[in-house]
Amino acid sequence: MYESYYGLSSKPFQLTPDPEFFYASKLHKRAMSYLQYGLSQAEGFIVITGDIGTGKTTIANSLLKDIETDIHAAQIVTPKLSPDEIVKMVVSKFGIDTAGKSKTDLLESLQEYLQQLAKAGKRALLIVDEAQNLPLETIEELRMLSNFQNDGKPLLQSFLLGQAELQPILRAPNMEQFRQRIVASCHLAPLNLEEMTSYIKYRLEHAGNKRDDLFSDGAFSSIHEFSGGVPRKVNTLLDRVLLYGFLEELETFSEEDTLQVIEEVKAEMFLPENEQIASAEKTSENTGSINAETPSASSQNSPTQSASTATEDNVDENTIVSEEQTPPPLITRNGNVVQEAQYYKDMLEELVDALDDAIKHKVKLTQYIDKLLKKKYQTYVRLKSDDK
Repeated sequence: MYESYYGLSSKPFQLTPDPEFFYASKLHKRAMSYLQYGLSQAEGFIVITGDIGTGKTTIANSLLKDIETDIHAAQIVTPKLSPDEIVKMVVSKFGIDTAGKSKTDLLESLQEYLQQLAKAGKRALLIVDEAQNLPLETIEELRMLSNFQNDGKPLLQSFLLGQAELQPILRAPNMEQFRQRIVASCHLAPLNLEEMTSYIKYRLEHAGNKRDDLFSDGAFSSIHEFSGGVPRKVNTLLDRVLLYGFLEELETFSEEDTLQVIEEVKAEMFLPENEQIASAEKTSENTGSINAETPSASSQNSPTQSASTATEDNVDENTIVSEEQTPPPLITRNGNVVQEAQYYKDMLEELVDALDDAIKHKVKLTQYIDKLLKKKYQTYVRLKSDDK
């Protein structure tokens, strides 16, 4: 409806995950690097967790879109399945007939299928979405499936995608064997304001937008405050904002425009009671702060209140003076001065960037080696056939 009005070729903020609109934030790039690294290792489990709507499924779809032809991938979205049910679903997703087969028959069929892939120089990948729904014994069943091997090489590799609730499940004492099979793990956090702004501009540009002034800085700030930087919430809100702009014939969006839509969305959403209370308290606090800035006539005419205010001001000034006194620096036993928290935060950010770069280089190197090995294997097979 609003696409032609804003010169867009498609809807930029759909709820359905679309790999064509995949925006790689810093954390999303790291998660994708882990997935690619896991693929190059061809063994173990990769675990990606994140809050609802942070882009786990989009990352998986983006990976499947560019996956190599020698990898046969199957993706399942899991309700609370029993161990027997998960085996049947996995077998079915790989295109194997399950009718009238017992669990033993299903496992034998799966093993035979995986071995045939290995003989053809291919391998299988299982992506399990919403893995936080799985009981412990079902996750253990997935670990058992990873035991299928051919000449010491695993025949099945699995990626687990789930909400934050998956983390305590995997930390359970009886999950030690599974934890030892995890090659890498990553947790997706919501986007910060800068990342969210880039995310919105990227999706608009990908949908054909040519303008850079569609949203004001204040509009971006209000969108981030409401959505918390969660991509799915951003998509839901922005779709409504663009529809509102079309109906009101707006060329650009100010903070007031987005706040108008936010208030409408709030009234329609089924928010938990604690969120409604928090929103009401925030509104009350804002109103209170405005009233506090406007002195009443009675307070201006009352000498008693004026004296009381003056006394309170003196107390506040003394408090401020005492708070501004610089405390002595903390010294470690080795004589090193303990720096401010920001100093260590900056160091950690630099370390994270360095680790990300190292992972990317290792992924590229592993992919290069993998291609060389494939070429050598193909040459070996060709020479072997020539000898025959």
